[in-house]
Amino acid sequence: MAAALQHREIPAISIIIPGLLVAVLGGLSAAQIGLFENSASSIRMSEPRTVTIASRAFSYRSHGEFFKNGIAVDGPMVTITESALEIMKYGVTVNDYKRCVADGDCQPAAPEHQVTNGDVPVTGVSIEDARAYASWLSKATDFDWILPTDAQMAFAAGSRFPDDGLGVSADSKNPATRWLADYDRETARKASANPVPQASGYFGENEFGLADFPGNVWEWTTTCNRRVNLDNPDDAANGDSCGVYLAVGKHRSPMSFFVKNPKGGGCSVGAPPDNLGFRLIREGKRYASYLQKIKTSLGIGTHRADVYRKASLGRQN
Repeated sequence: MAAALQHREIPAISIIIPGLLVAVLGGLSAAQIGLFENSASSIRMSEPRTVTIASRAFSYRSHGEFFKNGIAVDGPMVTITESALEIMKYGVTVNDYKRCVADGDCQPAAPEHQVTNGDVPVTGVSIEDARAYASWLSKATDFDWILPTDAQMAFAAGSRFPDDGLGVSADSKNPATRWLADYDRETARKASANPVPQASGYFGENEFGLADFPGNVWEWTTTCNRRVNLDNPDDAANGDSCGVYLAVGKHRSPMSFFVKNPKGGGCSVGAPPDNLGFRLIREGKRYASYLQKIKTSLGIGTHRADVYRKASLGRQN
């Protein structure tokens, strides 16, 4: 009798699992063609041009404000291995961003940064604006788009990523030495400011094909600013300030999350950026991670004998 029951239950599993998967795939397909959404997700658009950068180990100067013996010092050089990533070749443009605004998913750029030439990078946007656009683009293309971290921008920018070190020894006992070096650097930064955004491609490409970095548009990252006391790395005062994020361009610039116009305040240290814009990283298909979770929970892809074993265990319990 038990053997007969087993023969009846195994085919039932074979029918139920594919049926559930078909239902899930059908629901996702309906969402993709716009049956469940009436906003940007129902409007398919051509994907932005991207460059793919192979995984490698690289060195760059660690982000943050570092102190030793109460005196500001250069951050340490660190070597990390970054996974391969696919990133927008150009920054998000005015025309790109206007589509999101028209769909009601994005807030307009700051009035003083609204320009008629649509082929220039959008500026006058906060990190929250950039995140809203990433969400909209993810729906519009069925791929996941996210803002990069500081390390990912350093990885993609390669030889063009700025080194914020002043070159003053951390053991220097004379704070005036660093102060003078910092003054000279900030004076040079202010003198080279050029607030007029240029057409995509104006600033050329790096060795990986990434365009316009660094140009005169600083780009938002999801990396929080931090202060580090090298005398006591475990100090409770250390850590990230996630109300202030790093925008990267000709130099790193900590900016408050709500800032759209960098000249209007919100920059914690140094010369402010000329402009604030962004570009995004493309990850996998939008629904791939959900499908994998469903397949795992249903045992799809598991060896048939293992499915039988789990069914048998369930009967014994």
